[in-house]
Amino acid sequence: MKLTKLSAAVLFGLASSGSFAAALDRSGQSISSFLQPGNYFEAGISILDPSVSGKETVGLERNIDDMAGDYYFPSAALKLQLNDNFSFGLIYDQPFGADATYHGENNFVAAPTDTILTGLPLQTGLLGASAPTGSTSVEVDTQNLSMIFGFQPNENINLYAGPAYQSIKGNVSLRGQAYSVFNGYDANISEDYAWGWLAGAAYQIPEIALKASITYRSEIDHKFKADENIALAAAAPLLAGSGAVPAPLLPVLTGFAAANNAEGSTKITTPQSVNIDFQSGIMENTVAFANLRWVDWSSFSIQPYKFGVASQAVGGLVNRPNGFNLVEYADDQISATVGVGRKLSEQWAGNVSVGWDSGAGNPVSTLGPTEGYWNVGLGLQYSPTPATFIAGGVKYFWLGDAKAQTGAQAGGNEYVAEFKDNDALAYGLKIGYKF
Repeated sequence: MKLTKLSAAVLFGLASSGSFAAALDRSGQSISSFLQPGNYFEAGISILDPSVSGKETVGLERNIDDMAGDYYFPSAALKLQLNDNFSFGLIYDQPFGADATYHGENNFVAAPTDTILTGLPLQTGLLGASAPTGSTSVEVDTQNLSMIFGFQPNENINLYAGPAYQSIKGNVSLRGQAYSVFNGYDANISEDYAWGWLAGAAYQIPEIALKASITYRSEIDHKFKADENIALAAAAPLLAGSGAVPAPLLPVLTGFAAANNAEGSTKITTPQSVNIDFQSGIMENTVAFANLRWVDWSSFSIQPYKFGVASQAVGGLVNRPNGFNLVEYADDQISATVGVGRKLSEQWAGNVSVGWDSGAGNPVSTLGPTEGYWNVGLGLQYSPTPATFIAGGVKYFWLGDAKAQTGAQAGGNEYVAEFKDNDALAYGLKIGYKF
């Protein structure tokens, strides 16, 4: 078969890499670079340009302009074949992330006419310096370095495992009528580092460009003190003494004031996942490939400490006496990509792919209001020498329609906005060197 092992693997890796997925999933956490023959290095960058707009479903039902931010994430990998039986690899990626900001006039942008609690005549404009301003936004960044040790008892089998070192940081601001008493909440997460691990196995028959692998990645626990501020808490004493708040609601204000002064740690556990990769030659110069990915998003949640204390204070009003999370997901994510790569000449090769993502449940969080996708992708690779290549790819995403909930609504049927007919464009560039 004229399709070289290097070309087949690179085509597979480029086409199966993730760019827009359920919940916070971003890179897809591929280990295809580690399964390259011999010594190998690659570096790449992916860019995502989403368009996500919708409409309020409560109040004035105003339109919500594009709230999804563009972002890019780099990646790099080094694989060394130490001898016939042992190999070592380093893979750097940015597996999880978020970037969104609401604009315009809607329930996710603060206004002086926002009411403090539904049914009360009190508006945030009466709070003076404590009145919330600005818009809802979120930014989450992670970095991951995987160190992989491989054992190859023969040319067909590869057993591998190793530690993963991960960082996470982010910030979130809640603004607007949609968040009620959390209008004006801010949280800043300074960068935190923690360890996890991965393990897997691969089987290959080089003569027919067949390669199959399964990789498990553990969850990673991050524990830190978040810098939080609840705008309403600063005004709670003034509101409590104004006489305008009914007696049954006074404990809410007292609880919010206590929450702003509370001290405690916040825990975020990034989810466990499983990747299954497969490729095989199907005719001369042609390889078929597939990638399946499962991510345990149903076990994931974010509840910053002060937010949790405040949610318990107000939880009785929304039938959640034990409080609620800032972000949570109802379902696990399952995604799949299938495609075909073909060697066009000694220097050129290309691929086409189709992808699907289940999403992580619907309704979804207002901080990421899409539910799964379909996509199509095209890739092209140029190899100026047998040991080097440069590859580029583009994917177009049809993003799933979603109903958006606040944290207080999660798990129920209520929602504050609906997002339909959205899409995204992703493109990337990768260089590689076999030595």
